[in-house]
Amino acid sequence: MRAIVLALTVAFVVPDFGAGKTYVYNYEGQLLGGLPQEGLGKAGIKVSSKVLLRAEAQNTFVLKLADPQIYEYAGIWPQDRFAPAAKLTEALTADLATPIKFEYANGAVGKVFAPARVSAAALNVHRGVLTILQLNLKNTQNVYEMHEAGPHGVCKTHYMITEDEKTHEITVLKSKDLTNCHERVIKDTGFAHAEKCVECQQRLQSLTGTATYNYTMKPTDAGVQLSEATVDEIHQYSLFNTRTGAVQMRVKQTLQLMEVQNTPIAPDTAQYSARGSLKYEFGAELLQTPIQLLEIKDAVAQTAEVLQHLAANNVDMVHEDAPLKFLELIQLLRAATFENIEAIWNQHKTKPLHRQWILDAAPLAGTPAALRFINEKFQADEFSAPEFTRALLLGLHMATADPEAIQQAASLAQSPKISAMPALREVIMLGYGSMVAKYCAEVHTCSADHLKPVHDNAAEAIAKGEISEISLALKVLGNAGHPASLKPIMKLLPGFGSAAAAMPTRVHVDAILALRNIAKKEPKLVQPVALQLFMDKNLHPEARMVACIVLFETKPSVALMSTVAGEIEKEPRNEVASFAYSYIKSLTRSTAPDMVKVAAAANVAVRILSPKLDRQSYFSSTAYHSDLYVSPLMAGAAGTAFIINDAATIVPRAVVAKARAYLAGAASDVVEVGVRTEGLQEALQRTPAADKNADRITKIKHTLQALMNWKAMPASEPLGSIYFKAFGQEIAFTNIDKTFIDNAIEQATQETVKALQAGISYQFAKPMLGTEVRRIIPTAVGVPMELGIYSAAVAAAAVNVKATVTPPLPENLETGILDQLRKTDIELQAEARPGVATQTLAVIGVNWPLIQAVVMARGKIHTVAPFKVAARADIPRGNIKVQILPAAAPDHVAAVSTDYTIGKASFNPQTVPFDTVAVVRNLEDHPADREISLAPAAPSGAQSLIPASIQKSLCGKVPYFQVKGCIEVASRNAGFMGYNPIYYVVGQHSARISVERGKWEVYIAPEKAPEKSVRETNPALGETQEENIILLKLREYLEAGLKKSSSSSSSSNSTSSSRSSSRSSSRSSRSSSRSSSRSSRSSSSSQSSSSARKSRVCL
Repeated sequence: MRAIVLALTVAFVVPDFGAGKTYVYNYEGQLLGGLPQEGLGKAGIKVSSKVLLRAEAQNTFVLKLADPQIYEYAGIWPQDRFAPAAKLTEALTADLATPIKFEYANGAVGKVFAPARVSAAALNVHRGVLTILQLNLKNTQNVYEMHEAGPHGVCKTHYMITEDEKTHEITVLKSKDLTNCHERVIKDTGFAHAEKCVECQQRLQSLTGTATYNYTMKPTDAGVQLSEATVDEIHQYSLFNTRTGAVQMRVKQTLQLMEVQNTPIAPDTAQYSARGSLKYEFGAELLQTPIQLLEIKDAVAQTAEVLQHLAANNVDMVHEDAPLKFLELIQLLRAATFENIEAIWNQHKTKPLHRQWILDAAPLAGTPAALRFINEKFQADEFSAPEFTRALLLGLHMATADPEAIQQAASLAQSPKISAMPALREVIMLGYGSMVAKYCAEVHTCSADHLKPVHDNAAEAIAKGEISEISLALKVLGNAGHPASLKPIMKLLPGFGSAAAAMPTRVHVDAILALRNIAKKEPKLVQPVALQLFMDKNLHPEARMVACIVLFETKPSVALMSTVAGEIEKEPRNEVASFAYSYIKSLTRSTAPDMVKVAAAANVAVRILSPKLDRQSYFSSTAYHSDLYVSPLMAGAAGTAFIINDAATIVPRAVVAKARAYLAGAASDVVEVGVRTEGLQEALQRTPAADKNADRITKIKHTLQALMNWKAMPASEPLGSIYFKAFGQEIAFTNIDKTFIDNAIEQATQETVKALQAGISYQFAKPMLGTEVRRIIPTAVGVPMELGIYSAAVAAAAVNVKATVTPPLPENLETGILDQLRKTDIELQAEARPGVATQTLAVIGVNWPLIQAVVMARGKIHTVAPFKVAARADIPRGNIKVQILPAAAPDHVAAVSTDYTIGKASFNPQTVPFDTVAVVRNLEDHPADREISLAPAAPSGAQSLIPASIQKSLCGKVPYFQVKGCIEVASRNAGFMGYNPIYYVVGQHSARISVERGKWEVYIAPEKAPEKSVRETNPALGETQEENIILLKLREYLEAGLKKSSSSSSSSNSTSSSRSSSRSSSRSSRSSSRSSSRSSRSSSSSQSSSSARKSRVCL
């Protein structure tokens, strides 16, 4: 009976906002990020205001935020308090206080209306309030599930409705699973070519999100009144999995009824337009990285300032903050217009160092403006071909994939200037396919219209029989991986298309490989095609083996694997059977979550095949697969190698190696390299064959001898090809022939010798953006939460090289340079100060256009390794002498540090390579930026398994080489708070390495003198008698070996006598050397004014 009464009550649960009345609520929303435990640092923001709500017309309401206030937080929770952000509040008040309108019927929020001048950031805060009002209540149920719209998308929601018998208050409890959403509102960058590993997340997850809403409603004469609502939303993230500890973003909202007034709300005088629904609207946060907050007032001037800093401070030695400055340069270029970038270029294009930094950063900006800049400057002949190739290769793969960028890439590929440069055209076409793949990964439905020009080019090339154009088109379609390309590809597959019969094997192989990325999206479409190709015994063995690779990448079932095993049992070709069986056998050991079912199916196939194929020849075609997956860490790696042999020769027909990585529920083929030698195979077959009855080793020697005589091979025929893939996308490929090798060797040698003779004085700086992965997720408050990992590195070196060639080489070095070098004596002197600075940052927190409040882990590596080399090569006599001389060096050659941060800390070693901090900063009040360590100072008397503060030094020597080095370690953590591995990570940690300056000399002279080693040391580092004894024993061994070699042609009696004499001489020499060594040490100890001590041993 009670259930019936409750069901009748539920019919009136929907909040009622009576006409002509203004409902005044007190609202507060806060976000805090950090570790969930109290006593650690956190960062966040808080928004508070009064909310005025009034019905304007039927199903149309007005909402206004009155007296909004914004607060910021960076401190130890919960001891510290939120601080008012007065200047930021003042900057946002105009937008936040503007009334908005929305549709509201039966508890569901519909369209949202606002003036055009209201920013997306402010409107999202309004959406945060409206989300609380979203109540989809059913008339006949008090417990039910549904999918409900909200700022995160349409997410799975659970409702439970109860009533208090005494007060008749109705309580509605609503909970949302924020990881189970349709049309999920999320923005990812850096994930375009990553595959979602569903199996990896079935047991453990690296990112979870839930939201709980609690409503209290009171019945009135007019209906049901919403008196109070609270929201508790939690997002947890761990690089590994959330069970082992995670960083947390916690969102809390409260909405409490204060009073009901009759005063109307005056709407804004501007025209209202539809601005979407409850779904979060992305804005300027996409252009702003969470690691630094930039106020861009004058993009040209600010970029020029950063360029000057990078050019001036990375000449002789790399600056430790260069990676962070490089990231700042990229961010400035992303915000710049095409006109801004052009102005920057015109100012600095004549300055070599500044020019190079622009060419390195512009492609990484990845905007249509940056891509247009690269194209137009090349067309205007302001870029050299190498500069353009390098910039374009990065620009196409880093560009934001949208229809505008795709159209730019298509226009560039059709440019007459590009068409005249085949290598550049190939790079552009491959990048075009990758751009289409990125675009299709970001949109729900992806039309095949973008690939129509490629399909047309392929059809035209087939009609004309242009093999190179056909292969290029197939590679482009393979990069795009669009299912609509399956039919054009199948036209070139034997047994599927009539055009395939006239094509060479390498086209068949390219067509089969083009199916791989399609198989990742639609494995069921590719499986029957790959299976039919593998079972076609009339097909070339190489094509069948490649089809086998594609088939197993579709993750076949047990039934399909058994079918394959049955076919292999009857396989007449040994190389095909060997390849397939070795691949299946290696898959049985796979532990990766996405390969578990494949491993089980492979075990069944191995039981069928092992009696016949378990003892295949080592030289047969082979496949290797090995992987390691650590489930608690949700991380793993896999390596695969394929060796495809031809039965007619020892040299493999193709070799492919691939590395795959698993992390945080995603997987990707990180790198793949493939080499094919089909042309080399044919050239070797034309050389005189070895004796048919010769053993395997003799045939190998014959093949190697033929390879050494590569100059005699035809110049016009390709010897092979090589391709390189990154993240499943083919980046570049090249065909290799005799002319290519000749030109490469001759040109490289000529340029090197000319440069060395003239002398080289060069300042080199090369930046690299290693990682940029971002995930932006809306929260209930309407403020975005961001997860991000950034990694950048800068390598720099000042190089001075001078060579003296005797006799001097002629001025004309066009031909025969290698022959001339064999008759010369070369002296070389080189000095360089190479260094590398690397910074990695991981962040989680609020990244709003005007404020950032994030928890950050920062890691830094800074290395400097100066060296000075003097070398002499008397090539006619075969004498080589190399001296590594002492070079001026900084106190520390390497520094490593980490840091997890939110505010200012007193821990201050000379370098802090790793720390964890909480940071809050806003654009309106930069001087008030705060940063505090996540790990507070340990209280007196606190105990932990690992000390909360560590500072140690350790020095040691490398045996035999006599190199002394020291390492200094400093650490401060939160281990005193309890036993949790994450407590020992947060804090600040650093390590510095120093190495002595030394001198080594190596002298190699066949049949002349033994190798010599000379070393200089600093007085403070010292040496021991035992170390000299080791070197003397080494000398004795070398002398004995040389005597034996020189007397090998003598009689046995003479040899015996020589050995005896050698041993006697060695003992005498050793005794003399020991005496001399003691005398030398005694002498040197009396010379205290000497700046360095030498220990010289002749071997």
